[in-house]
Amino acid sequence: MRALVQPRFGDPAEVLSVQEVPDPQPGPGEVLVRVLLSPIHNHDLWTVRGSYGFKPEMPARAGTEAVGVVEVLGEGVEGLAVGQRVATGGSFGAWAELVVAPAAGLVPVPEQVSDEAASQLVSMPFSAIALLDFVEVGEGDWIVQNAANGAVGRLVAQLAAARGVHVLGLVRRADGVEELREQGIERVVATDDDGWRDRVREIVGDAPIVAGVDSVGGSAAGDVVSLLADDGVLVVFGAMASPTLEISSGDVIFKQVAIKGFWGSKVFAAMSREKRAALMRELVTGIGSGTLNLPVEKVYGLDEIADAARANAAPGRRGKVLLRP
Repeated sequence: MRALVQPRFGDPAEVLSVQEVPDPQPGPGEVLVRVLLSPIHNHDLWTVRGSYGFKPEMPARAGTEAVGVVEVLGEGVEGLAVGQRVATGGSFGAWAELVVAPAAGLVPVPEQVSDEAASQLVSMPFSAIALLDFVEVGEGDWIVQNAANGAVGRLVAQLAAARGVHVLGLVRRADGVEELREQGIERVVATDDDGWRDRVREIVGDAPIVAGVDSVGGSAAGDVVSLLADDGVLVVFGAMASPTLEISSGDVIFKQVAIKGFWGSKVFAAMSREKRAALMRELVTGIGSGTLNLPVEKVYGLDEIADAARANAAPGRRGKVLLRP
Protein backbone atom coordinates (compact mmCIF):
# COMPACT_ATOMS: atom_id res chain seq x y z
CA MET A 1 0.00 0.00 0.00
CA ARG A 2 0.96 3.67 -0.30
CA ALA A 3 1.79 5.54 2.89
CA LEU A 4 3.57 8.70 3.99
CA VAL A 5 6.90 7.88 5.64
CA GLN A 6 9.62 10.05 7.21
CA PRO A 7 13.27 8.89 7.50
CA ARG A 8 14.13 11.54 10.13
CA PHE A 9 12.58 14.33 12.17
CA GLY A 10 12.26 17.63 10.35
CA ASP A 11 10.07 19.97 8.32
CA PRO A 12 7.01 17.94 7.19
CA ALA A 13 7.19 19.54 3.74
CA GLU A 14 10.71 18.14 3.35
CA VAL A 15 10.91 14.82 5.21
CA LEU A 16 7.58 13.17 4.35
CA SER A 17 7.20 11.23 1.10
CA VAL A 18 4.92 8.54 -0.34
CA GLN A 19 6.38 5.05 -0.18
CA GLU A 20 5.16 1.53 -0.88
CA VAL A 21 4.99 -0.42 2.39
CA PRO A 22 3.56 -3.85 3.30
CA ASP A 23 -0.16 -3.96 4.03
CA PRO A 24 -0.72 -4.11 7.80
CA GLN A 25 -2.69 -6.99 9.31
CA PRO A 26 -5.01 -6.71 12.32
CA GLY A 27 -4.25 -8.70 15.45
CA PRO A 28 -6.77 -9.86 18.05
CA GLY A 29 -9.15 -7.07 18.99
CA GLU A 30 -8.02 -4.94 16.04
CA VAL A 31 -9.57 -3.87 12.73
CA LEU A 32 -8.02 -3.09 9.37
CA VAL A 33 -9.54 0.11 7.98
CA ARG A 34 -9.29 1.38 4.40
CA VAL A 35 -8.81 5.12 4.77
CA LEU A 36 -11.14 7.52 2.94
CA LEU A 37 -9.95 10.83 4.40
CA SER A 38 -7.48 11.86 7.10
CA PRO A 39 -7.04 15.35 8.61
CA ILE A 40 -3.81 17.20 9.31
CA HIS A 41 -3.62 18.27 12.95
CA ASN A 42 -0.96 20.50 14.47
CA HIS A 43 0.12 17.68 16.77
CA ASP A 44 0.68 15.46 13.71
CA LEU A 45 3.13 18.00 12.30
CA TRP A 46 4.78 18.53 15.69
CA THR A 47 5.33 14.75 15.84
CA VAL A 48 6.97 14.83 12.40
CA ARG A 49 9.26 17.62 13.60
CA GLY A 50 10.12 15.73 16.79
CA SER A 51 8.73 18.44 19.06
CA TYR A 52 5.73 16.57 20.50
CA GLY A 53 5.36 14.40 23.59
CA PHE A 54 5.26 11.28 21.39
CA LYS A 55 8.45 10.58 19.40
CA PRO A 56 8.26 7.56 17.07
CA GLU A 57 11.30 5.57 16.03
CA MET A 58 12.62 6.34 12.55
CA PRO A 59 11.69 5.63 9.84
CA ALA A 60 8.13 6.36 10.86
CA ARG A 61 4.66 6.73 9.46
CA ALA A 62 2.49 9.76 10.25
CA GLY A 63 -1.06 10.91 10.90
CA THR A 64 -3.41 9.88 13.69
CA GLU A 65 -7.05 10.27 12.67
CA ALA A 66 -9.20 9.06 9.77
CA VAL A 67 -12.56 7.99 8.49
CA GLY A 68 -12.61 4.78 6.55
CA VAL A 69 -14.32 1.50 5.80
CA VAL A 70 -13.78 -1.72 7.74
CA GLU A 71 -11.71 -4.05 5.55
CA VAL A 72 -10.80 -6.94 7.88
CA LEU A 73 -11.89 -7.86 11.41
CA GLY A 74 -9.27 -9.23 13.77
CA GLU A 75 -9.88 -12.21 16.00
CA GLY A 76 -12.53 -11.66 18.66
CA VAL A 77 -13.91 -8.41 17.25
CA GLU A 78 -17.66 -8.07 17.65
CA GLY A 79 -20.14 -5.28 16.97
CA LEU A 80 -18.50 -4.18 13.71
CA ALA A 81 -18.94 -5.41 10.13
CA VAL A 82 -16.83 -5.46 6.99
CA GLY A 83 -17.85 -2.52 4.81
CA GLN A 84 -19.01 -0.41 7.77
CA ARG A 85 -17.89 3.23 7.86
CA VAL A 86 -15.97 4.12 11.02
CA ALA A 87 -13.92 6.97 12.47
CA THR A 88 -10.68 6.46 14.37
CA GLY A 89 -8.53 8.82 16.41
CA GLY A 90 -5.14 8.06 17.88
CA SER A 91 -4.32 5.45 15.21
CA PHE A 92 -0.72 6.31 14.35
CA GLY A 93 0.03 5.86 10.64
CA ALA A 94 -3.33 7.10 9.36
CA TRP A 95 -1.79 8.97 6.40
CA ALA A 96 -1.92 5.84 4.31
CA GLU A 97 -4.28 3.69 2.29
CA LEU A 98 -4.76 1.26 5.19
CA VAL A 99 -4.44 1.56 8.95
CA VAL A 100 -4.90 -0.86 11.86
CA ALA A 101 -6.95 0.43 14.78
CA PRO A 102 -8.15 -1.04 18.09
CA ALA A 103 -11.77 -2.10 17.64
CA ALA A 104 -12.73 -0.57 20.99
CA GLY A 105 -11.65 2.87 19.80
CA LEU A 106 -13.60 2.90 16.54
CA VAL A 107 -16.71 5.07 16.25
CA PRO A 108 -19.45 3.93 13.83
CA VAL A 109 -20.36 6.85 11.56
CA PRO A 110 -24.09 7.56 11.09
CA GLU A 111 -25.34 7.94 7.53
CA GLN A 112 -26.16 11.64 7.98
CA VAL A 113 -22.54 12.52 8.82
CA SER A 114 -20.34 13.25 5.78
CA ASP A 115 -16.88 11.77 5.22
CA GLU A 116 -15.40 15.27 5.59
CA ALA A 117 -16.97 15.74 9.02
CA ALA A 118 -16.38 12.16 10.15
CA SER A 119 -12.68 12.36 9.29
CA GLN A 120 -12.20 15.00 11.99
CA LEU A 121 -14.79 13.69 14.44
CA VAL A 122 -12.54 12.25 17.13
CA SER A 123 -9.41 14.29 17.83
CA MET A 124 -10.40 17.95 17.69
CA PRO A 125 -14.16 17.76 18.49
CA PHE A 126 -13.58 15.25 21.27
CA SER A 127 -10.71 17.34 22.62
CA ALA A 128 -12.99 20.39 22.58
CA ILE A 129 -15.86 18.72 24.41
CA ALA A 130 -13.48 17.06 26.89
CA LEU A 131 -11.89 20.46 27.45
CA LEU A 132 -15.26 21.91 28.43
CA ASP A 133 -15.67 19.11 30.96
CA PHE A 134 -12.08 19.59 32.16
CA VAL A 135 -12.57 23.28 33.04
CA GLU A 136 -15.69 22.33 35.05
CA VAL A 137 -17.95 25.16 33.95
CA GLY A 138 -21.72 25.16 33.93
CA GLU A 139 -24.65 26.97 32.40
CA GLY A 140 -24.28 30.74 32.70
CA ASP A 141 -20.52 30.70 33.37
CA TRP A 142 -18.05 32.76 31.32
CA ILE A 143 -14.78 31.43 29.92
CA VAL A 144 -12.17 33.07 27.70
CA GLN A 145 -10.04 31.41 25.03
CA ASN A 146 -7.38 32.62 22.62
CA ALA A 147 -6.89 31.13 19.15
CA ALA A 148 -10.67 31.40 18.93
CA ASN A 149 -10.54 31.02 15.15
CA GLY A 150 -8.59 27.77 15.33
CA ALA A 151 -10.26 24.38 14.92
CA VAL A 152 -10.62 23.68 18.64
CA GLY A 153 -11.55 27.28 19.40
CA ARG A 154 -14.45 27.19 16.94
CA LEU A 155 -15.63 23.87 18.34
CA VAL A 156 -15.43 25.02 21.96
CA ALA A 157 -17.56 28.07 21.08
CA GLN A 158 -20.23 25.94 19.38
CA LEU A 159 -20.31 23.22 22.03
CA ALA A 160 -20.34 25.73 24.88
CA ALA A 161 -23.27 27.61 23.33
CA ALA A 162 -25.28 24.39 23.24
CA ARG A 163 -24.58 23.94 26.96
CA GLY A 164 -25.42 27.52 27.89
CA VAL A 165 -21.79 28.45 28.65
CA HIS A 166 -20.67 31.92 27.52
CA VAL A 167 -17.38 32.12 25.60
CA LEU A 168 -15.26 35.21 25.02
CA GLY A 169 -12.94 34.57 22.08
CA LEU A 170 -9.61 36.29 21.47
CA VAL A 171 -7.98 36.44 18.03
CA ARG A 172 -4.80 38.15 16.94
CA ARG A 173 -6.17 40.04 13.93
CA ALA A 174 -9.32 42.00 13.18
CA ASP A 175 -10.39 39.93 10.17
CA GLY A 176 -10.57 36.88 12.44
CA VAL A 177 -13.58 38.48 14.14
CA GLU A 178 -15.45 38.63 10.84
CA GLU A 179 -14.45 35.06 9.92
CA LEU A 180 -16.06 33.77 13.10
CA ARG A 181 -19.12 35.99 12.72
CA GLU A 182 -19.72 34.40 9.31
CA GLN A 183 -19.85 31.04 11.10
CA GLY A 184 -22.31 32.39 13.65
CA ILE A 185 -19.74 32.78 16.44
CA GLU A 186 -20.01 36.13 18.23
CA ARG A 187 -18.34 37.68 21.31
CA VAL A 188 -14.89 37.75 19.70
CA VAL A 189 -12.24 40.45 20.24
CA ALA A 190 -9.09 41.14 18.21
CA THR A 191 -6.08 41.88 20.42
CA ASP A 192 -4.31 43.91 17.69
CA ASP A 193 -6.63 46.80 18.62
CA ASP A 194 -5.30 49.04 21.43
CA GLY A 195 -8.77 49.24 22.94
CA TRP A 196 -9.40 45.51 23.01
CA ARG A 197 -9.75 45.36 26.81
CA ASP A 198 -12.52 47.95 26.70
CA ARG A 199 -14.29 45.81 24.12
CA VAL A 200 -14.00 42.81 26.46
CA ARG A 201 -15.78 44.70 29.23
CA GLU A 202 -18.52 45.78 26.80
CA ILE A 203 -19.18 42.11 26.07
CA VAL A 204 -18.75 40.56 29.51
CA GLY A 205 -19.80 43.43 31.75
CA ASP A 206 -19.19 42.69 35.43
CA ALA A 207 -19.61 38.93 35.07
CA PRO A 208 -16.62 36.94 36.39
CA ILE A 209 -14.59 34.98 33.85
CA VAL A 210 -14.00 31.76 35.76
CA ALA A 211 -11.72 29.89 33.35
CA GLY A 212 -9.41 30.51 30.42
CA VAL A 213 -7.89 28.35 27.70
CA ASP A 214 -4.49 29.20 26.21
CA SER A 215 -3.47 27.61 22.93
CA VAL A 216 -0.86 30.19 21.92
CA GLY A 217 1.69 30.68 24.70
CA GLY A 218 3.95 33.68 25.19
CA SER A 219 2.31 36.99 26.09
CA ALA A 220 -1.04 35.70 24.79
CA ALA A 221 -1.24 33.43 27.85
CA GLY A 222 -0.76 36.49 30.05
CA ASP A 223 -3.60 38.26 28.25
CA VAL A 224 -5.93 35.38 29.12
CA VAL A 225 -4.84 35.29 32.77
CA SER A 226 -5.29 39.05 33.10
CA LEU A 227 -9.00 38.64 32.33
CA LEU A 228 -9.67 35.89 34.87
CA ALA A 229 -11.62 36.49 38.06
CA ASP A 230 -10.32 35.60 41.52
CA ASP A 231 -9.74 31.85 41.86
CA GLY A 232 -9.89 31.50 38.08
CA VAL A 233 -8.29 28.59 36.25
CA LEU A 234 -6.00 28.76 33.23
CA VAL A 235 -5.90 25.58 31.15
CA VAL A 236 -2.88 25.33 28.84
CA PHE A 237 -3.99 23.47 25.73
CA GLY A 238 -1.29 24.34 23.18
CA ALA A 239 1.71 26.49 22.31
CA MET A 240 1.28 27.68 18.74
CA ALA A 241 3.44 30.78 19.12
CA SER A 242 5.75 30.01 22.04
CA PRO A 243 6.62 27.07 24.32
CA THR A 244 6.87 29.44 27.30
CA LEU A 245 4.14 31.33 29.18
CA GLU A 246 4.55 35.06 29.89
CA ILE A 247 2.22 35.55 32.86
CA SER A 248 2.18 38.31 35.47
CA SER A 249 3.13 36.89 38.87
CA GLY A 250 0.78 39.46 40.38
CA ASP A 251 -2.20 37.97 38.55
CA VAL A 252 -1.31 34.52 39.80
CA ILE A 253 -0.58 35.57 43.40
CA PHE A 254 -3.26 38.14 44.10
CA LYS A 255 -6.07 36.48 42.14
CA GLN A 256 -5.03 32.97 43.25
CA VAL A 257 -5.12 31.74 39.67
CA ALA A 258 -4.54 28.01 39.16
CA ILE A 259 -2.72 26.75 36.07
CA LYS A 260 -3.36 23.27 34.65
CA GLY A 261 -2.20 21.46 31.54
CA PHE A 262 -4.51 19.56 29.18
CA TRP A 263 -3.05 16.68 27.15
CA GLY A 264 -5.75 14.64 25.47
CA SER A 265 -3.85 11.36 25.71
CA LYS A 266 -3.81 11.54 29.50
CA VAL A 267 -7.25 13.07 29.97
CA PHE A 268 -8.93 10.51 27.69
CA ALA A 269 -7.14 7.59 29.34
CA ALA A 270 -8.47 8.64 32.74
CA MET A 271 -12.03 9.10 31.46
CA SER A 272 -14.59 6.37 32.06
CA ARG A 273 -16.04 4.49 29.10
CA GLU A 274 -19.50 5.81 30.00
CA LYS A 275 -18.28 9.41 29.97
CA ARG A 276 -16.52 8.94 26.61
CA ALA A 277 -19.67 7.41 25.11
CA ALA A 278 -21.88 10.22 26.39
CA LEU A 279 -19.58 12.93 25.01
CA MET A 280 -19.32 11.17 21.65
CA ARG A 281 -23.11 10.94 21.39
CA GLU A 282 -23.30 14.67 22.06
CA LEU A 283 -20.84 15.30 19.22
CA VAL A 284 -22.58 13.05 16.70
CA THR A 285 -25.95 14.60 17.56
CA GLY A 286 -24.53 18.09 17.05
CA ILE A 287 -22.95 17.24 13.71
CA GLY A 288 -26.05 15.42 12.47
CA SER A 289 -28.32 18.34 13.43
CA GLY A 290 -26.02 20.94 11.90
CA THR A 291 -25.43 22.82 15.17
CA LEU A 292 -21.79 21.69 15.12
CA ASN A 293 -19.90 22.72 11.99
CA LEU A 294 -16.61 21.07 10.90
CA PRO A 295 -15.46 23.06 7.83
CA VAL A 296 -12.84 21.84 5.36
CA GLU A 297 -10.28 24.15 3.77
CA LYS A 298 -9.05 21.79 1.03
CA VAL A 299 -8.41 18.12 0.29
CA TYR A 300 -4.95 17.03 -0.97
CA GLY A 301 -3.54 13.72 -2.20
CA LEU A 302 -0.80 11.97 -0.22
CA ASP A 303 1.75 13.00 -2.84
CA GLU A 304 0.80 16.64 -2.23
CA ILE A 305 1.84 16.51 1.44
CA ALA A 306 4.32 19.40 1.09
CA ASP A 307 1.58 21.71 -0.21
CA ALA A 308 -0.86 20.37 2.39
CA ALA A 309 1.54 21.02 5.28
CA ARG A 310 2.14 24.57 4.08
CA ALA A 311 -1.61 25.14 3.67
CA ASN A 312 -2.16 24.00 7.25
CA ALA A 313 0.08 26.84 8.48
CA ALA A 314 -1.37 29.52 6.18
CA PRO A 315 -2.86 32.57 7.95
CA GLY A 316 -6.62 32.87 7.64
CA ARG A 317 -7.30 29.16 7.15
CA ARG A 318 -10.99 28.55 7.83
CA GLY A 319 -11.19 24.78 7.95
CA LYS A 320 -9.27 21.56 8.23
CA VAL A 321 -6.77 20.44 5.60
CA LEU A 322 -7.51 16.81 4.67
CA LEU A 323 -5.53 14.07 2.93
CA ARG A 324 -7.11 11.56 0.55
CA PRO A 325 -5.07 8.37 -0.12
